[in-house]
Amino acid sequence: MPITPARTIAFDALLRVETEGAYASDVLHARLNAKVSSRDAALATEIVMGALRWQRLIDFFIERYTSKKIATIDAEVLVALRMGIYQLRFLSRIPANAAVNDSVELVKRARKSSAASLVNAVLRRAARESAKPVEEFLPLDLTPADALGLLHSHPTWLVERWLARFGRAETITLLATNNETPRRACAVISREFREDVTRSLADASVEFEPGRLLRDAITVRSGDIAKTTAFERGWIAIQDEASQMIPVLLDVNPGESVLDVCAAPGGKTLALARAAGPNALVVAADRRENRLRVMRERLARAGASYVKFVALDGTASLPFNSKFHRILIDAPCSGTGTLARNPEIRWKLKPTDLAELHQRQVMLLDSALECLAPHGRLIYSTCSLEPEENESVVSEALRSHPEFQMTALEIPAGVLANGTHADTLVTQDGAFRTFPPLHFTDGFFAAALRRR
Repeated sequence: MPITPARTIAFDALLRVETEGAYASDVLHARLNAKVSSRDAALATEIVMGALRWQRLIDFFIERYTSKKIATIDAEVLVALRMGIYQLRFLSRIPANAAVNDSVELVKRARKSSAASLVNAVLRRAARESAKPVEEFLPLDLTPADALGLLHSHPTWLVERWLARFGRAETITLLATNNETPRRACAVISREFREDVTRSLADASVEFEPGRLLRDAITVRSGDIAKTTAFERGWIAIQDEASQMIPVLLDVNPGESVLDVCAAPGGKTLALARAAGPNALVVAADRRENRLRVMRERLARAGASYVKFVALDGTASLPFNSKFHRILIDAPCSGTGTLARNPEIRWKLKPTDLAELHQRQVMLLDSALECLAPHGRLIYSTCSLEPEENESVVSEALRSHPEFQMTALEIPAGVLANGTHADTLVTQDGAFRTFPPLHFTDGFFAAALRRR
């Protein structure tokens, strides 16, 4: 029997994540084109993201059923087993036979026919035990962090960090939130096209509701935003609400010069350009020229062709003669605030990465501060929950630049949705923070700096 397109797409995507270190969202975006039905696209996305979120727990069952270490199993066989067990244990509407048979056929398709009988046997057993609670299978000698890490499919080292900082109850809530499908939020880039956006979404049968945090955000309940006229013309952009908040915090006025140091993929740059206007100097910088080319096309479609693009390494001295009124550093980071949206990060990230990221982030901030005009404002932000990448970066940079100080952030009037209060987003130290279980967004941090 032919394999369903959804499972074929899911298998290929997961194999690329496993063997090439690709990001699932990028692979899916490339594969889920107009030729793929919405039903197949939804199932493929569910399998890929679900298998990645629950990978540690699924691998625990694979080792139990095969008596083999994960590292000894061929990647193609491992991916087929992960897909099958995810469907059997977590997707109640999927017939067991469909999950098992397609996994077996996928192994054959990958030229691993010798493993077909193993995959069949393992998944048949997994099907028989799929209704049993996970707790029945846990070893008795696990530490509290190990047990939570296995039950909620996170690395133990990350669980240990969060237990120390957040406590048990809040950590469990965060782990559970990271294993849920995140809300699909969009930014309405141009208020003047609000009615056109609404009409475009309705025409494409996209169901949506107002955003939770921002007045100009929407939350998609069903449908494909990317296939709407509003998306094609740049009136809306797919962007988490916490991410949408970052350019708002920079509080750009018309005519002010703006520098976006780590600009790709460009969602924040577009918002900054709209606020500054076509007569202002708006510079988007990034290390990779190919990403800048994609940005240039995207911003041109959205009517922001006046943005200037510069390829540079932001950790080095910046090549600008003039100072900027507003600077944004949305720094490359661990992404621990986005583990629901980018589940593979939890398996790629290592404890030593945080120290390396910290050093690079401090260098980015050091360089950018030299380009900030008197009375200007710089926003440093990340989508990380880790203090090494957030307040510790700001503190270290300020020790090297005593002429600057951190100032309390103020959210401009009229941008928040009804019922959202600024004091739930700005903490006592004046920084902006979102916490996924509390705000239903990615976890973001932002701090404002200016000259004394």
